[in-house]
Amino acid sequence: MGKLNIPAASIVYVDTAIVIYSIEKFPDYFPLLEPMWKQLQASEIQVITSELTLLETLVMPLGNANTALVNRYEAMLLSSEISLIPINQSILKASAMIRSTTNLKTPDAIHAATALNLGCTIFLTNDAGLRNVPGLSVVVLKDVLNA
Repeated sequence: MGKLNIPAASIVYVDTAIVIYSIEKFPDYFPLLEPMWKQLQASEIQVITSELTLLETLVMPLGNANTALVNRYEAMLLSSEISLIPINQSILKASAMIRSTTNLKTPDAIHAATALNLGCTIFLTNDAGLRNVPGLSVVVLKDVLNA
């Protein structure tokens, strides 16, 4: 198993999968992610995600009436540690441009546009398709795991 190396002062964008792996403690991925969350708590890095992540993470627990899981997602995403970025017209226009030049679906394009708009230094995901976005510094968690 590899190690996720995040330099101090990084601005890390996490997509929905990363949040799910962290909150639900996926056995393959949580051990890789835990040091990043400790870096965040120590104020060594910034972690950013889109408000879209709140929507995407809550669908399954709400559908299953899993209030405890809903509360865990909300506690993480609505905390002051993570920057939850609103979707605005600028991000939507950039998302449209990304969609017009890649095969990404709308949610992935919104995540990518948000990260680019904020100058994130790392885009952490498990979706290799995001590597097709110019200027996005993508780290795919499966690749780290298999390194």
